[in-house]
Amino acid sequence: MKEPKISVGILHADHIRFALNTAYTVGSDEVKGEEEVSLIDGRISWRGVTYDELIFEPKEASASFCLYDVVIGINFHWERKENQTFKGILKFIIDEGTLCAVNILGVEDYLKCVISSEMSATASLEFLKAHAVISRSWVLAQIRCKNHGTAENGMTSSSNDGDTIIKWYDHDAHQNFDVCADDHCQRYQGITRIKSQTALEAIEATRGKVLMYGDDICDARFSKCCGGMMEEFQNCWEDSPKPYLVAKRDAIGDSGDFCNTNDKSILSQVLNGYDQETADFYRWTVRYTTDELSELVRRKSGIDFGRITDLIPIERGASDRLILLKIVGEKKTVTVGKELEIRKWLSESHLYSSAFDVEKTTDGFILHGKGWGHGVGLCQIGAAVMGSKGYRYDGILMHYYPNSEIKEIY
Repeated sequence: MKEPKISVGILHADHIRFALNTAYTVGSDEVKGEEEVSLIDGRISWRGVTYDELIFEPKEASASFCLYDVVIGINFHWERKENQTFKGILKFIIDEGTLCAVNILGVEDYLKCVISSEMSATASLEFLKAHAVISRSWVLAQIRCKNHGTAENGMTSSSNDGDTIIKWYDHDAHQNFDVCADDHCQRYQGITRIKSQTALEAIEATRGKVLMYGDDICDARFSKCCGGMMEEFQNCWEDSPKPYLVAKRDAIGDSGDFCNTNDKSILSQVLNGYDQETADFYRWTVRYTTDELSELVRRKSGIDFGRITDLIPIERGASDRLILLKIVGEKKTVTVGKELEIRKWLSESHLYSSAFDVEKTTDGFILHGKGWGHGVGLCQIGAAVMGSKGYRYDGILMHYYPNSEIKEIY
């Protein structure tokens, strides 16, 4: 197998400004410098000409381009815009009725940016090597599923009376490129994030290595903090259990939970600057008055519950994450799932996780929660702690992905 190419959707907008830092070609023309494209009548407009797609090919391997005002942390509390620089091909397409900037490059160069975007420059080598393997595994598994027509679609199902709404969101929602550049897939924020020789060493040391289960590349999921217990795949996505994404305590022997740490030197390995704006993750508390919660859920769900009178857990996964939650209102009662949809309804962005207990108060509700994210697969904070304790990358991987094995496929 040769190293695959990957297409990454970076930015959607009706007008996109960018700069070609070195020479690129469009057809037989050479282009360099500040440029912009716009959406006009459903087509791409550049320099007075419209296109169905527009491709800028680098003249040299070291060529790079900058995209202005790239949105990161979409729909999360840290959402913001920044300018980002990339290597490889720049392609503009029409996606979901608007312009989309797509970067096409080799998987290994993609991973250099992913590892540097997901982790800080201070992360330990063994932790970075473990993350390089799972990031490579995950993206190749997505490409393989898409190429074989076996991708698992994010799905919506509801009962005929509308009293149950179950949704999950998976990464194959992207039809015109392989993966996106934000937290929905894997953070991919350009070459300016590459500030650590250790990250590059981790990519090179694990080149072509992936997690396998039998003949299949593992769909290696990960989240910030499992909260002490890993969740099972089917409780967050399609009802299709993965033998390597199972419920398991984030500990070995009698040790405490790996992700239960306040060590800032370790946390800084996982949490970038905007991630550290969130101080609590292993255990957290959110408070709402009844009026606040009723208005929030109405806006986020699009359903008028009236005054909410109760939140009733219906089904939980192995990590205590809610799979189904009944929301009781004076006008309407609806059961909602799965975990991400619950998190969306109960927060302005996304609730840290669905692993929470509900305490009713005289004027509202208190959610007592644990973990940050879905909790399936590798726990980034826990893995960082394992790296600091001297565990090798293969030991870290076998802890979080039991029943899998590491293989070099190119």
